[in-house]
Amino acid sequence: MDAVRAAAGNVARRVLFGGLADHRPVPRTLLDHGRTRSVFAYHRPAHVRRDGDPVLLVPPLAVPDSCFDLRRGCSVVEHLVTAGRPTYGVEYGEIGFADRDLGLEHWVEEVLPSAVRTAHEHSGGKPVHVVGWCLGGILAVLTAASTSALPIASLTVVASPFDFTAIPLLWPVRPLDTLTGRTAFPALYRAFGGVPAPLVRRAFQISALDKQITKPFAIAANLADRDYLAQIEAVERFTATMVAYPGRAVAQIYHQFFLANALASGSTTLGGTAIDLTGVTLPTLVIAGREDAIAPARSARALVDLLPNATFSTAPGGHLGVLTGRAARDNTWPLIDRFHADVSG
Repeated sequence: MDAVRAAAGNVARRVLFGGLADHRPVPRTLLDHGRTRSVFAYHRPAHVRRDGDPVLLVPPLAVPDSCFDLRRGCSVVEHLVTAGRPTYGVEYGEIGFADRDLGLEHWVEEVLPSAVRTAHEHSGGKPVHVVGWCLGGILAVLTAASTSALPIASLTVVASPFDFTAIPLLWPVRPLDTLTGRTAFPALYRAFGGVPAPLVRRAFQISALDKQITKPFAIAANLADRDYLAQIEAVERFTATMVAYPGRAVAQIYHQFFLANALASGSTTLGGTAIDLTGVTLPTLVIAGREDAIAPARSARALVDLLPNATFSTAPGGHLGVLTGRAARDNTWPLIDRFHADVSG
């Protein structure tokens, strides 16, 4: 009977108030702004004193930085600021047709170095722990490899694929790519100036197609679990806010990461500059989601084989869930906390 009452209350709240999740973002202040770059400092609660070195959160392209601040009670940002950590985030904003010529080197050489320096200066000259999710993790590693003098204390790479041949989700694409003379996908991003936001959203949903199919049944079975329903609601809201990929960056990902599998070899070229990943000696933590179809463990672990000071862990969750799912609170986040504490001494 209690479960029935709870389910009825959750349904009523959804109908009457429009949702169950607390979507209030953690308050923040804009520190720096440039092309496809806004750097923010998140506010600690008034009763919490500063404790620990600064953290910079790096999202992927085409994804809002709300991936780190999904909802109250399940927010990486909230977790960090309530622990007293000086916490910073970088946001890229909307990507339009005018940005079609931007390559990944724009983020590696300009956006992320500026964000690291801003966090470093604002925190009082402390070395910065950089945490990147998905492509954000790849960009963080490429940035550290490209500009070794940056004040980075460590790298944490969550759900980032480095061996693209180890991603079963992409296996059907390779024969199709050969049959079309490797023209179908490039034709798409040239026509639109990139990958439009609706296609980015659809690709994210397809990557978890099994969950999409079973979601109505899962919701029905968990109507009494408000936290479960709030998480579903927050993920749907997050997915709806994805933005486009710039065309030139898409071309680099397609030709170098997907076709050439350059990241797994430890070397790639962006904007005419060769970048050697094996030169990154920073303490690095690589985390893979055990149910991740986009960056499965074998694909993510390839980075550990390249870097001399990297460790590998897995945690429950899919591609987004390993970062900010309900299980991440007791698994992924403590892994990151312990890693940062060990690095900082």
